Amino acid sequence: MRTTPRGLMAALALTPLLAGCFAPGDSDANGGTGSGGRLRVALAVPPVQALSPYSNDATVLSKLSVAEGLTALDRNGTAKPALAKSWKQNGATTWTFELRKAEFQDGTELTAQAVVNALGHAAAATPKPRVLSDVSLTAKADDADTVTLTTKSPDPVLPLRLASPALSILSAKAYGKDGAVSPVGTGTGPFEITRLSGKTKAALDRFDGYWGGKAKAPGIDVSWIADGTARANALRGGETDIAEWIPTAQAKLLDKKTRHEVPSVRTDSLILNTGSGLLTDAGLRAAARKAVDGSALVDSVFGGYADPAQGLFGPAVPWAAGKRVQVTGRTGAASAAEVKTASKGGTLRLATYTNRAELPEAATVLQQQLEKAGFTVKQDVREYTQMEGDLLAGKYDALVFSRVTLLDTGDAVDYLASDFTSDGVYNIAGLKNAAVDKAIRAAAAERDTARRQEKVMQAEAEILRTDAVVPLVHEKAVQGIAADVEGVILDPRERSLIDVDTRLK
Repeated sequence: MRTTPRGLMAALALTPLLAGCFAPGDSDANGGTGSGGRLRVALAVPPVQALSPYSNDATVLSKLSVAEGLTALDRNGTAKPALAKSWKQNGATTWTFELRKAEFQDGTELTAQAVVNALGHAAAATPKPRVLSDVSLTAKADDADTVTLTTKSPDPVLPLRLASPALSILSAKAYGKDGAVSPVGTGTGPFEITRLSGKTKAALDRFDGYWGGKAKAPGIDVSWIADGTARANALRGGETDIAEWIPTAQAKLLDKKTRHEVPSVRTDSLILNTGSGLLTDAGLRAAARKAVDGSALVDSVFGGYADPAQGLFGPAVPWAAGKRVQVTGRTGAASAAEVKTASKGGTLRLATYTNRAELPEAATVLQQQLEKAGFTVKQDVREYTQMEGDLLAGKYDALVFSRVTLLDTGDAVDYLASDFTSDGVYNIAGLKNAAVDKAIRAAAAERDTARRQEKVMQAEAEILRTDAVVPLVHEKAVQGIAADVEGVILDPRERSLIDVDTRLK
């Protein structure tokens, strides 16, 4: 089984990505098809917006190799060619990308104008994709195969940004007049979505016109199973070949040959609402931070498949620990008496979701810790797609949240900008803090790799100082893979799962 190197996947290396000189992809250029049957895959989080790339559904498109961007991330976390075969930077804000010969699954050709159209729709989407939360991007077709991209301000990690699944290039047919975007039959990847059945199932067939060669599996049958125990049971019972995100309580019940542990860039945190409700009071947020103990979750909830949180970035981001900045200047915590008085005037609304089996149990432990500190707590636990709108609207005081910190671009700055800046599109904490905004902007503008990392950690300290987020644990993902499957990608960023080489033996 092919796996990705563990520590290297989380590294941020800007020098190689800016060069734009890479060999073509690793797929079978001779188009070998293998002898296996269709792959059966059980995914955890049902579609929010019919697999629109502008929603959290975007990663499904990359996990199943349906759609591609101009670039992709290699095993070291740097940008490599995808639909763009090469690129160069012309100035501080201008880049030129040369396209490869490729076609969309609807039979139309990949052209520079198709790229302009796709990126234009992404930039105009409401709300913006998280990956564009801190950048203004325009595209212009120079000729049929050349695109010039311009950013309003310097963006030294633009090639990384373009690898985001949210910036997948789809054919013109994908974009409806009402703003809806459909990847059904409109991508460029080796697998084409042929049927999407609501939020429960999807069928994908091999796209034989894929520029990188024919996939070895003839197709993929996807089931969305929100319950983690049910996913594990489906694998054990032979009903699925690949089951993602096996709950830690179920992991040791799997045969060792089917259990695969992956150090993850996922951090579980308690997000505290600074914009509305009980915890707009900084002293109460500080009291909540002092009350919770993430280390208590490592064994009791995660069965050892986690590490106590050191900050927003964990062991799978190897450069973070050596550059971490001490957090100073926090607001003093409210006393137990003050907490009890405040709680008489309002209940702390604690939310989490069922898609990750450990989170409801973690919420129960945290509720006990918060109540011991004097808070009155009421839980709301639902499936994620049912509550995302309420989360973004600030209808909860606290959220037990699991976040892949390097998901959108592989660059830590993008995560910080989308989740913690005043105009961040995924700012569940409702944080509006000038010092945080300034620190994140400084990191975003830095071109040098080492200094960029240092500024990321300075921004982390500014964020933690506000008590808008309390890191709890750094997870280790467990993926369930049947013994007769090979070529599954074990990706710490959770972007990739199946590609042209994945097949039944």
